[in-house]
Order: sequence, then C-alpha cells, then structure tokens
Amino acid sequence: MDFKLDNSDAYAALRIKDFRWFVSARFLLTFAIQMQSVIVGWQIYQLTHDALSLGLIGLAEAIPFLSISLFTGHVADRVKRKKIIVISNFAYFVCAIVLLMVSTKLHGILDMYGVVPIYTIIFITGIARGFLSPAQGAYAAQLVPRELFGNASTWNSLAWQIAAVTGPAIGGLVYGFSSIGNAYAMVVTFAFAGFICATFVSNKPLPEHTTSESIWQSLSQGLKFVFSNQIVVSAITLDMFAVFFGGAVSVLPIFADQILHTGAEGLGILRAAPAVGAIIMSIVQAYHPFFKNAGRNLLICVLGFGLSIISFAISKSFYISAFVLMLSGMFDNVSVIMRSTIIQLYTPDEMRGRVSAVNGIFIGSSNELGSFESGLAAKLLTLVPSVIFGGSMTLIVVGAVRGLAPKLRKLKL
Repeated sequence: MDFKLDNSDAYAALRIKDFRWFVSARFLLTFAIQMQSVIVGWQIYQLTHDALSLGLIGLAEAIPFLSISLFTGHVADRVKRKKIIVISNFAYFVCAIVLLMVSTKLHGILDMYGVVPIYTIIFITGIARGFLSPAQGAYAAQLVPRELFGNASTWNSLAWQIAAVTGPAIGGLVYGFSSIGNAYAMVVTFAFAGFICATFVSNKPLPEHTTSESIWQSLSQGLKFVFSNQIVVSAITLDMFAVFFGGAVSVLPIFADQILHTGAEGLGILRAAPAVGAIIMSIVQAYHPFFKNAGRNLLICVLGFGLSIISFAISKSFYISAFVLMLSGMFDNVSVIMRSTIIQLYTPDEMRGRVSAVNGIFIGSSNELGSFESGLAAKLLTLVPSVIFGGSMTLIVVGAVRGLAPKLRKLKL
C-alpha cells in the first residue's frame, strides 16, 4: 500500500499550536538528556578510565527500559498520554537534581561507593524513559492530521537533532571550561523548562477500544501487528541493528583521549557532529522529502551510515573524524524520518502506544545496548577493530534486509 503525503507546506505541522508545544518540550528535555550524557560519560571515564564502565552507562538505562516497555505501551493505550509525558518529564528533572547534588554537595557518596550511585540514577531515568517513549510516539500522531505525519516527523527529528548538537557541545564546553556543578545545573534548568512546556500541550482523548481484552492479550496484539507487517518490522529491524552495531558514541571519550588527543571540549564536538549532519538533512527533507522511493533511499542511507562508521574508526585526524561522524548523522536522519513516518502511517490509532513501545524496544534500547556492545567489543577486540567490526556488521544487515524484505525495498510514500 502506498500513501500520499502532503509536502506542499514545509512548515505545516509547526502551524499547529499543540505540536509546537510538544516539539518544544521534546527539544528542551532532549537538550538536557544529551548534556547529561556527555557529562556522565566524561565523569565516569575520569573516575574509572575503563571502556567497559562507559558501556555500562547504556546498560544501566537499557535494563529498566527493556523490562517495562511492553507494559508501558499498553499503559499508553489506556491512560491519557499527556499525563504520562508530564510525569516522565518531571522524573527526569528530579534525577538531574540528584546527579547535581551527588556530584557537588554530596560528592562523598562517590568517594564511598564509586560510580554505583551514578549508575543507579541512570537506571531510574531508564524507567522514566520506558513510560515516556511510547506515550510520546503515540501522542505525536494525535496532534497533527494524517497527511502531515511525514512533515511532523521531519520537524520532530530536527528538534531532537538540534538538541543533540547543542546539548553535548555545551555540556562538554561548560564541563571543560567551568565545572561539573555548573554543567549539571544547566541540565536541571533545561529539564525543568521541558516539563513546563509539556504541561501546555492540550489533552487529547484516547482512541476508543472496540474490544475488551486482558493486558496479556493487549500486549500480544501489539507484537503480532508489528511482526506480521513486513514493511514495519523490516524498517524497525534495519534501524535497530544499524544503531546496535554501528554506534560508537560510548567509546568516543577514549577516541578523544587516546587517538585524537583532545579533552572534554573536543569530545563535545565529536558527540555533536552526527547531529549537525542530521540537522542539515532534516532541513533538506523539510523542503525536499525522500518519500518517493522511501524503501530504496532507506537502504542506501543505512549503507552510508555503516561506511561512515568504518571511516571514523580508521581516521587519525580530529577534523576528518568529526566530518565522517557528521555524514553518519546525515544518513541516519533519513532512516529515522522514514521509520517514524512508516510506523505512524501503518499503525491503527488504538494500537499506537503498544507499537511505539515495540519500536522503542527495538530502536531505543539498541542505543544503550549498542553502547554496551561497543564498550565490550573495545575491551575484547581493542578500540579501532571493534568499531570497524560494528560498521561492517551494519553493511551485512543492509544486505540481509534488502534480500529478505522486498516490500520495504519497493516502498514508495
């Protein structure tokens, strides 16, 4: 089935007030989370100087996220989604305050227990994210008409990517030139601002449910829908394995220190580089979407992502490394927009929470599990070979999906 999307007005979704508040809240919270991730990464690296310890940051968030995602997808189809989003935003804000206190006023806790308190706080944010992710994915589709799903996905991605650029860069700069306390204080400020914006989004009613079903029946229906739709499952799978094997974010502190010989400031730039590319591509797609040959373009861009990661692994130049990371962000952005648009178009309203949860398990957790995989692979294979291995696995996944999912390959939107 092909869908016709309205691309005549590049700013169509942004003309809707509720969508503007929604995107603003997502931008501010993402900015805070991205700042926090680079601060936590550098803080733990300074405390441990261990690649596996960096990978464990992702695992600490992925474990609770994976454990509750299917349940929270069911909740997002039964409880008002705005309520879930607001409470989850507030939980992130509280965790940011605790990280600030532990790293400054209560730093004796780190002297006594090492990095365990930091992992514990990250674990709690994983719970909050488990509730937030499916609710956000489902609620976004309620804020704009169907014909604007593609346009809304583009602006959603652009807001996220701008935050992903500025968050790590500012986090690294503030940490490097000021102090960890000031850096975490900024995280607290932006997390609170995101919470406030989320409260201004209007309440939308839940879609009606025509059947009465138990929670287990509800969860199984969400899984059955995803795995019975070749286009949806192949798009999710392609993105998941690309991120899982191709991500090098968790080991960037080691690249910055040992190979590129830069500090927290350079790390912030490296962390921001993929998002710079994604911003460029989001702007391009807002005016010239790649939906006509969506399946083919998706496969080409994930292939380009894998090649970019391999190029980063063998680079010895800071500028070349930043450039190829930027390219990886450009390729990845196409994948993100295509996948989110496909899921929104093919998912019934009453199942959006559960399908968003399955998508979150595949994609969201692959970031954290990919971080753990990167840290473990760097420990076992050494740094550069581990990243080359990850990029090569991404290329293999592209070939496999191309052969096994002809409907995705031929997809046009």
